[in-house]
Amino acid sequence: MSKIWVKKPMSAYEADIKKSELKRVLGKWSLTAIGIGAIIGGGIFVLTGTGAYYNAGPALALSFVIAGIACVFAALCYAEFASILPVEGSAYAYAYGTVGEIFAWIIGWGLILEYAMGSMTVAVSWSGYFAKLLKMFGLHLPAWLTTDPQTYWAAGNSGFSMNLPAFFIVLFVISILVRGTKGAAKANNFIVILKVSAIIFVIVAGAFIIFGSADPFKNWIPFIPEATTITEGGVSHSAYGIGGVVAGASAIFFAYVGFDAVSTQAGEAINPKKDVPFAIITSLIICTLLYILVSLVLTGMMHYTDFNPLGKYPDAIKAPVAYAFDIAGYAWAGYIITIAATVGLISVLMVMIMGQSRIFLGMSKDGLIPATFSKVNPKTGVPTKNLIILGGVISVVASLTPINDLAHMTSFGTLFAFTMVCVAVWVLRVKEPNLQRNFKVPALPLIACLGILINVYLIFNLSKEAKLYSFAWLIIGFIIYFLYSKRNSKLQNGGFGETFKAEQQPLEKPDLD
Repeated sequence: MSKIWVKKPMSAYEADIKKSELKRVLGKWSLTAIGIGAIIGGGIFVLTGTGAYYNAGPALALSFVIAGIACVFAALCYAEFASILPVEGSAYAYAYGTVGEIFAWIIGWGLILEYAMGSMTVAVSWSGYFAKLLKMFGLHLPAWLTTDPQTYWAAGNSGFSMNLPAFFIVLFVISILVRGTKGAAKANNFIVILKVSAIIFVIVAGAFIIFGSADPFKNWIPFIPEATTITEGGVSHSAYGIGGVVAGASAIFFAYVGFDAVSTQAGEAINPKKDVPFAIITSLIICTLLYILVSLVLTGMMHYTDFNPLGKYPDAIKAPVAYAFDIAGYAWAGYIITIAATVGLISVLMVMIMGQSRIFLGMSKDGLIPATFSKVNPKTGVPTKNLIILGGVISVVASLTPINDLAHMTSFGTLFAFTMVCVAVWVLRVKEPNLQRNFKVPALPLIACLGILINVYLIFNLSKEAKLYSFAWLIIGFIIYFLYSKRNSKLQNGGFGETFKAEQQPLEKPDLD
């Protein structure tokens, strides 16, 4: 049983870096754009509506503050790890070298939940904005082609339904990613410029609308609504009050996953030990500020109860920012936002799926999942089969699952991974104090403890359904580990192969700086 705690040696990571088939094409600002590309979209264009209605009301801005603070601690720990181990795999790779294989597997399994569910959430939201964009030009898709079965039947309908746009957008993104990382990064950079411009427009235009009205504070009062219970589809959960603000922070937490996505691309960074930490911290700071401002503007323009998916504006929860301008009587602004969001969410989906594929790549190279996920196309430098399999699964599930369930399960995966990174970086600092660190977390014991405590606290504040589904996911993960992964692990079987040759033949330290 003790073998499940075996650790991957640091020398083996050097072998991974030296023998990697991935192409190093990403610079400092491309990595930062990847972080911003993932962060801006999931929170602003997707979860502002669900967070306001289901959890915090106008106090959603406070939820973003809490989530942002929790992320700072984890981001600093990620940055130190990235400066030591510039390899694909993110928190999974970090844990494998510090805590042991079983923890690495569970973190990797949690990251699968985080990225897969995150991709599905964004695909569903993109569908909402796409449907709204079509309506602007007089085209209307029937509800049974744009709604998951559960939501469709809860609205009193019967018969077949699926979210067809969500299905096809995933396949479109896969078609871009399989062509290579450099081209995908260029597309992402362009989209990031477009949507950051749109977000600044939302903040400025929204502020003018709010403070130009006769009663600018009406939708913010009370700022923290009285605690109550929301029942939907026969399921009830608590909302609002201080508990709702904290629960809102838990629910929207995955919106910050962008800086984690930066670390998954370390294997393709030109100067990973310096540029990845820079991109992680810079993208987090920029996006936290934008989140807070947009959530204040959104709840100031539109009453939080109007995001009810079974209420007067059923589609508002899927495209909250655009609907807020529509309801305020500024349809022209809705056009700008809808176009920017429809295009902008593509980059979020692109980064999420790209990150997921690189985590699979790292786990596959170690033998914990089938070898097909680690096969890299020599021409494009990307794991093509890996991406195609992911695209197939994500597209099908996104077309059949409600957005609220997806968002909550994604948050669990993110919070769990962040907690483990805070633990692992502390362990590595104690056990390997002499490793070269281009970035070091200041006051590490304090930062790591705060990161662990806040993330664990937010996990316990997730909805009961999210905790139940996530617990079931972890149980499945343990079963797969003991039935397949432990038996096929390269480290467990003493088969050093290409990945672990460094243990037998010391390698020169690769010059990646």
